[in-house]
This record gives sequence, C-alpha cells and structure tokens, in this order.
Amino acid sequence: MIKNKFKKTVISIVALASLFGAGITAPIASASSISSYQADKINLEVKSAIALDSESGQVLYAKNADKRLPIASMTKLITVYLTLEAIKHKQISWDTKVEPTSAIVKVANNSEYSNVPLKKGHLYTIRQLYQATLIESANGAAMCLAQAVSGSQVAFIKKMRTQLQKWGIKDAKIYTVCGLPNGNVGSAAYLGANKNAENKLSAAEMSIVGQKLLAEYPEVIKTTKVSHRAFKDSGQTTSMTNFNWMLKGLSQYSGAYPVDGLKTGTTDAAGACFIGTLKYRGRRLITVVMGARHQDGTDPSRFVETKKLLNYIYQNYSPVVLPAKTKIAKATSMGVIDGKALKIPIGVKTSTVVWDPKDGKTLTTKLRYSKVEAGIQKGQTVNEYQFKSGNNKILTINDQPLKVSAQALQGTKKANIFVRIWRWITGTK
Repeated sequence: MIKNKFKKTVISIVALASLFGAGITAPIASASSISSYQADKINLEVKSAIALDSESGQVLYAKNADKRLPIASMTKLITVYLTLEAIKHKQISWDTKVEPTSAIVKVANNSEYSNVPLKKGHLYTIRQLYQATLIESANGAAMCLAQAVSGSQVAFIKKMRTQLQKWGIKDAKIYTVCGLPNGNVGSAAYLGANKNAENKLSAAEMSIVGQKLLAEYPEVIKTTKVSHRAFKDSGQTTSMTNFNWMLKGLSQYSGAYPVDGLKTGTTDAAGACFIGTLKYRGRRLITVVMGARHQDGTDPSRFVETKKLLNYIYQNYSPVVLPAKTKIAKATSMGVIDGKALKIPIGVKTSTVVWDPKDGKTLTTKLRYSKVEAGIQKGQTVNEYQFKSGNNKILTINDQPLKVSAQALQGTKKANIFVRIWRWITGTK
C-alpha cells in the first residue's frame, strides 16, 4: 500500500530480479506505441488526436497521433515560444517597436484570413503583436514577431526548424511562421517550396510544442485565456475575439471544461484543429484534435470533439497523488554496494501524479535498479519507479514507460577496506 492512503488505487510493488553490479539497468520490455493508445474507447470524428498530462507526459488517449498533418495556425505557438525566448535573452523587449514590411501589410489586410490590419509606416510593439497573434490569430502580427526576432521570415523559419529538432521533432515540415499555406504569404513565401506546401506536425508532436511552451513560459496562459481585447492603432480600434470558443464568455464554454488555452488552426487542407489545455484535479492537461469537420466559420466541431475527449478522461481515469518522499511498500529501500549501510530507505523524489485507468486492473510499479554504489547523499536521485495497469504499461509522450524518480531518504558513505574485506569473507551482502 502507498504510505499515504489513496481513495482509488492500491499500488503493489514488483521487485526486479537480481542485477549484476551497480548501476546496471534491468531489461525493460519495449513499450507499445502510443500512436493509437485507447483509440477504440471513444469515437472521435477527427483525423488524429491526443491527450496527456502536461507535466509528466503521461498519455491518456491517442488516435493516429504519429501521423503528420497540416497544423495551420497552431504553428503560431512555435512563433510565440521563440518570441518569448528572445525577450528572455533580451534580444527584444515587450516595448520593442516593429514596422511591418510590404509583404506583411498585404497579408495583414487580406480579409480572407483571420487578421488584425496593419499599416505600412506604422510601428507596433511586441506586446501588441503577441496579443494579436494569440487572441485573434493574426497572421500579419505573427509575421511581424518573426521579423523582429530574426530579421526575415526565412531566417525565423530556420530557427523554428532548429527548435523543433532540439525538442526531438525531426524533419518537421515548416514553411511559414503563421501557418498559412506557403503561396498565401506572397513575396514572403519560402523559396523552393510549392505554393500549396503547409506546415505539418503530428498530434503527438504538436502536444510536445504545447508542453514545452507551458513548462518554460506558463505566463502564456494569461493571454491565451483572454476572450476579447481591443487592438489600438493610431486612433483606430480593432475588436479581437479569441477563436478558442471554449473560453468563458464564448459559445462553446462549459464550466465542466475550464479551458484556458491554447490555439486553434484552420485551412482547407488542415480542416479544424485545436490544441487545448485546462487544469483538472490539480493537473494541467493538454489535448490536440486535428482534421475535425469545418463546414464554415460557425462550425464548432473541433470543440465538440475536444469535449468528448475530455469527458472520456474524466470518466476513465483517476489521479493517484504521490507526494515527495512517499515510501511505497515493498520498495521502501534498495541495496548499497560497499556502503557503511547495506540498504538505504528510498521515496518519491518530486510530488507527481499517475493517472490510473479505471479498467479494473491493479496499478503496479517496479524499481529499475536493485542496488547503487556507496557514497550516497540524502535527497540524491538513486532509482526510478515504472508503472503498469495490469499488463499494460503506463506510457508517456516519448513512447516510453512512465518513470518517477526515487530519492535516497538517508545517505551513506563507503565502508572502509577492512569492513569490505570482512563482508567478502563472510559473504555479507
């Protein structure tokens, strides 16, 4: 039993077989793919989808999650991330003023796109452009942010690709900073790419973008949760309304699903897309739906499907809270090689949550290591727990078993040579 009593789940511990030497990992069976994890449990009318715990990365649902599809204006989250990075490193500031190029002005004043009109010769602050990008999904504003950070659209696109590589997203298809098809940005088009080329990521990759943004810049929520805001430009005011209709005050709002971000995306090829986030049972969840129906500008399908996905999670998972220093029965200690103490007590390193599927199966865990070399300090990470529900692994967005770090609750120094020789003679372990 977990030392702290949990209403839902008893966690039993399966100790690993003996290992040869310290620091040798036990063999871990390859995890089944998260691409369509629990996909048969709910009929989502989308091309692909995923839901996960933003902090731990635990996947709660996936449908065709590895299939790359057009992401449209969800692209802007990468643009916003790099803008926040530039502000953090003092390359620009919130008050930096930007003059749009002729190409940007042309895009910004195209009424066929979601936009805030920008004018040639006018100056706009990074704060204004950032708000317009996230709230109104303004394409011209996003392009201005790219211009301010990198000096050109092409240079920024290369920066976007590099950032995705750093996040483990290889060979991503990125052609525009705003998510429009390449041919729709006029002279700012990416040279050598087809005019119909669109940015493409998988639902799983898009969720990683959301994860990274929320982890490093959680303040983004202060803007993504805004339903309405005015964009002021030399006496002229443009009313901005968030395309995320699940926000409070908008048509798809529901108190049961207090969504506060992140970004929609729509093109003919992409259909209706939405990466959403909300706090539930004390944890931040991320959902992505791609390729939902989009009959016209009033079609709420992406939000209807998101609600179905969230309702599935609400009904089929229970959070098991593991506070820091929690000791788990039958895994309360581990061996120490050549230590003054032959064993040390261990517990959970950092407070976390494991989402337990309501599948009638017992949630179990095992330790990855059986022993550790002496010279351990209290609080040092010395092991990790991995989890299963019955025979099914609890998986993360990296397609690996969920791992929770274990810390030493007591330190121990290395035993002197005489003690070690005596143990060798007597066979003490």
